[in-house]
Amino acid sequence: MWGGRFSEATDKFVAEFTASVNFDKRLYAHDIQGSIAHATMLGACGIITKDESQTIIDGLGQVKDEIEKGDFVWRVELEDVHMNIESRLTAIVGDVGKKLHTGRSRNDQVATDIRLWLRDETDNILALLKRLQSGLLDLAEQHTETIMPGFTHLQTAQPISFAHHLMAWFEMLIRDSQRLADTRKRINQMPLGSAALAGTTYPIDRTMTAHLLGFEGICQNSLDAVSDRDFAIEFASAASILMMHLSRMSEEIILWMSAQFGFVQVPDRFCTGSSIMPQKKNPDVPELVRGKTSRVFGDLTTLLTLMKNQPLAYNKDNQEDKEPLFDIVDTLNGSLLAFADMLPNLVPNVDNMRQATLKGYATATDLADYLVKKGLPFRDAHEVVGKAVSLGVSKGVDLAQLSLDELQGFSDLIGDDVFDYLTLEGSLNARNHLGGTAPQAVKGAIAKGRERIA
Repeated sequence: MWGGRFSEATDKFVAEFTASVNFDKRLYAHDIQGSIAHATMLGACGIITKDESQTIIDGLGQVKDEIEKGDFVWRVELEDVHMNIESRLTAIVGDVGKKLHTGRSRNDQVATDIRLWLRDETDNILALLKRLQSGLLDLAEQHTETIMPGFTHLQTAQPISFAHHLMAWFEMLIRDSQRLADTRKRINQMPLGSAALAGTTYPIDRTMTAHLLGFEGICQNSLDAVSDRDFAIEFASAASILMMHLSRMSEEIILWMSAQFGFVQVPDRFCTGSSIMPQKKNPDVPELVRGKTSRVFGDLTTLLTLMKNQPLAYNKDNQEDKEPLFDIVDTLNGSLLAFADMLPNLVPNVDNMRQATLKGYATATDLADYLVKKGLPFRDAHEVVGKAVSLGVSKGVDLAQLSLDELQGFSDLIGDDVFDYLTLEGSLNARNHLGGTAPQAVKGAIAKGRERIA
């Protein structure tokens, strides 16, 4: 590739150490896609003849066919996916293949390949997210009146519906979709035509190439275009937040599956057993997703650290951007696929959830609200209910199990209608507003959710 400048061959170890073909060959389809568009543009602009352009395009088609059939021989001495494809192209079509690289550099070529690849992967991830969101909505629709405890500090706080909890997960995933869709706009900008760093002297038509490749815009500065990896870091950041959400969901599923909670059953096909304890059913899928989240966080840190001290423009360091990016995409795809299959098939233990909600004085806030509506200032109502809870704790009973006389001992505002407010159903139904846990409110949120993902 650069024999004219050098007086000796590259050391064999150095050639292997600097080569990237072993991992960047997965970009082959996008490299060929970019090359076909580039060759088309070169022919249309008269930089090469139209016959030469078509010969190159036909040859690239053959190269792609060989790769997909497994007949292509990848050579480490050719360093990367780009030179492997160009070398084979030249072997097929002759010297005209050497004209393909006119008006471009590997610097803008690889930047284009990564953007094309990441754009497609982002679309795949968005589709998996939509499938997962839809599955959550389906499950939530079945359980708008299934009552469970809502927690703060992992302590029983207030009654909610299982559907309301699922819809909290849904909101996390909606934000993830929005972030990725917004990131896609900055991924979908074309660096091709920037050449090595300063542009090219040939009369290229970057607008035509961008149109052929489906780019929304064109990178406006050649120095920035070849060295920018912000789009990859932004994707990695969005992916990290998404994995953080999946990890939080995983933690809850793991807790809920335990005998101490017993809130949900996860189908056996998503679990494994123990080699020594016959009774065990381990939540391997959520545990692995929780663990793999740290990998994605690490990959984001790798990309940030990689770029933090690079002067303009392109540096060989940037070869190290691909493996963490590939790992993020592979990890995210696997995690989303597992969750899209598993979450809609969760089976709540309705009785266990209800019994757990009856512990921990989950309706205490409802009693305080009841007193406020009777005219008592909230801080005073808070104190009254605190004393009632203290009595319940001492007797080992819930608020609803205290007698009317006992409750009236704390406030004469309490009437015999108080027990309507201390039921779990009453607590849920009282919160019938946008974002609330009342069954009607949650049904509205589910319907709205279907519109949002449509």
